[in-house]
Parts: sequence; structure tokens; C-alpha cells
Amino acid sequence: MRSDAAPQPSGLERFDSPGKGRGLRARRRYAVGELLFSCPAYTAVLTVSERGSHCDGCFARKEGLSKCGRCKQAFYCNVECQKEDWPMHKLECSAMCAFGQNWNPSETVRLTARILAKQKTHPERTQSEKLLAVKEFESHLDKLDNEKRELIQNDIAALHHFYSKHLEYPDNAALVVLFAQVNCNGFTIEDEELSHLGSAIFPDVALMNHSCCPNVIVTYKGTLAEVRAVKEIEPGEEVFTSYIDLLYPTEDRNDRLRDSYFFNCDCRECVTKEKDKEKLEIRKLNDPPSAETVRDMIKYARNVIEEFRRAKHYKYILCLATLACCLMRGHLFIWVLDFLIPPSELLEICELSLDKMGAVFEDSNVYMLHMMYQAMGVCLYVQDWEGALRYGQKIIRPYSKHYPSYSLNVASMWLKLGRLYMALENRAAGVKALKRAIAIMEVAHGKDHPYISEIKKELEDH
Repeated sequence: MRSDAAPQPSGLERFDSPGKGRGLRARRRYAVGELLFSCPAYTAVLTVSERGSHCDGCFARKEGLSKCGRCKQAFYCNVECQKEDWPMHKLECSAMCAFGQNWNPSETVRLTARILAKQKTHPERTQSEKLLAVKEFESHLDKLDNEKRELIQNDIAALHHFYSKHLEYPDNAALVVLFAQVNCNGFTIEDEELSHLGSAIFPDVALMNHSCCPNVIVTYKGTLAEVRAVKEIEPGEEVFTSYIDLLYPTEDRNDRLRDSYFFNCDCRECVTKEKDKEKLEIRKLNDPPSAETVRDMIKYARNVIEEFRRAKHYKYILCLATLACCLMRGHLFIWVLDFLIPPSELLEICELSLDKMGAVFEDSNVYMLHMMYQAMGVCLYVQDWEGALRYGQKIIRPYSKHYPSYSLNVASMWLKLGRLYMALENRAAGVKALKRAIAIMEVAHGKDHPYISEIKKELEDH
């Protein structure tokens, strides 16, 4: 079943944020862990790899889901979920039957098709647009380079190819704007271990501006986005979320923000760069590396990270990870990866990179942590639980130092470690790690979230 959004609280207001454009501001005080607001998805698409384990309509994780009788590729909790999703699923149902194995539009294309259909059937403002309408989204069209424009044209071609039967299209210029808006304002829905579940549009959530020192966090309950305070927020304060992974140093974060969102961050952490020294910690040696050696190693590390990122995003170079994290249920581990090279070779690449960087960087350096995380993923895929645990144990303490309080990245790592310990029959360590995950998630997700209930049940069952 889909969740309905709570009534819009009177404690928030849209305003013009100096130097940032539109923003969201608090009109009253919010305590840590308090829900500011929730927003149902304007539209959402479940990632293809999760079909059969999650409902295509509400994204609930269940066993015994019912198949669509036509395409037999979409799954639902019940008839009610199926009927509610039909206006969107019908865009794909017959096409999936017709194209068979060749049906492969990207999630961005699928999401954009649903926006077009929704705008046709619901021209009025929806419950997801109490503060910001989809048509108000920024496109940053004037800032798109040729590569980004070419990618959008490829998406438009795919949209026409896969959806021509059920959609009425605006002209090409309007489609370019819409795809640019989706690229800047779309959200990735993730589960408790930050595994990718799908993509969605949450207009009111998109109103929030970015800070590398965020005071709220966005989590998901099915296709409902929930925004909770991770710092005390006073009346008159702007509400800030983070658009990016905050593990990395200032220059890397702003490179990512410029590439994806076309701005530089001017938050306190970006101005002071006070955490950069710890994040880029250099190995303490009798003969310390020269400044040039350090610069060269940072350049090497950034190139390796970009290759992994592009491999996941564009499906080439090293591997395609259809899930970013592993999902463990009791002693069962599921990590869905489609390697273009054998996992053993990918692990060797990780280890060689770690050896090279380790001559200059401490293990707590964020570039080392990034590569350890990749290696941990490969270990989980090949069911090397001990190897995965060794990497996770090295990662968790620096993660706790580098990430902000109540970070989902830290919670998900404690959760992985807890489940690994349990699988390896180290119950005491498993209980401790799972309880640490719960402590963070109770603030970020809310104490009544189904994920927390599931983890507590795991503790009871062990």
C-alpha cells in the first residue's frame, strides 16, 4: 500500500535564499530526529533488478508478490497496488512484451516518461507539490556542455523508441528542458544498506538547498520521502540537505556539485576546509613524501574513483553494479553485480590500487576508504565473508570520524558489519554493531520505520 503524505506543517515556509534562489526555512524550532515534513513521490520507477522482491507500485519489500498478468515482469503487493500503478505501468507493459530482451530504457528515460503521462492526466497541482511544482524545477539549460546535451538527445531518442505508443510528446526543445530538470532534481531511493531501489521525483524535497553541513536528512518509506532534523533547527534558519556523498574533501565535493548541479558550495566546511587534512591524511614516515608525490597520488586516486563511478553510471570500464550495497537477510547475502571482468580480477585491481596509494596515504584517507569499500563489495559478491569483514572493520572508524552525525553511510556500514558478524557466528559483536546502526537510524528514519523493526527482529532471531 502507498503511504499518503502528512498534512503540510505550518512550521516551514518557502523563501528567497540569498545567493541560492528558492529555499526552505523553518518557522519554529525542530529537535534532532523530529520529522519536518513528508512528501509522496510525484512519480517513481523501481529499478529493474529489484522486480520480484519489491512492489513496483509502493516499493514494499515482500515475498509472494503477484505478477502482472500481461508482461509478467512487474510485481505487486495486491490488486489495489496494481490498479493504482496501472496508469504508469501501462506505458511499459506492452512495450516490454514487444521488445523482450531488447527493452532497456534507462531509469531517467522511464522516469521522464512517467512525468509526461502524469502531467497529462493530472494537470493540477498534486500532493507532492505543496511548496514547489515540477514545472518550476531549475534546468540549468544554459550551463549544459556538449557532452551533457548529447546525452539528453540520446535519452530523447530512447524515449521515442520505447514509449511512442502511449505518450504524447512535446517538441524537442521542451523535452531537453524536462530531461535537464530531471537530471538536476531527481532522487535515488535506497534501502537501509543504501542499495539502489529506484528513482523518483519529490518536488517539495527538491526545494531544499545543499550544504556540506546539512541540518536534515532525507530517508524513504516506500515511495514516501521523509525529512528529519539531524541538528537542532531554530526559527528563521534555512533547512539544508546534502546533494552528494560528504566523505570526500572540499575540492572533490565542489567538483561533483559543479558537474551535477552547476554551483559551488559556500558552507562553513567548504570555506574553512577544516576536515580536509584528516580526510587526506598522509602516512607518517621517516622520509615523508614530497608535496609533488602527494599531489600525484591524489590525482591518481581521483582518476581511479572516477573510473569506478563511470563504470557504475555508464555501464563500462570495470563493472556494472546494479546494487551499490549488499543486502543480507540472516545468513543469506545478495549482491547483484554484472561484472564485465571476473570478480577476482576486479578485486586485484582494488588491492593493487590500495597498495599503491598505501605507500603515501594512511588507511583513514578517504581515497583508501573508497577503494576498500569497492573491495568489500567484491568480497561479498564472491561470498568471502571474512574478507568483507576485514575491509568493513577498517572502514567503520574513519567513516564515523569523516561523516556528519547520523550519517546513513555510517549506519549502513554498521548494519553490514552486524550482519557479517552474525553470519560468522560472532553474536556479541553482531549485536553491538546492529545496535549502533539502530541508534543512528532511529534519528534518521524515525523509530517506527519498518527497517528498524526488521533489524530488531534479526536481533531477536539470533
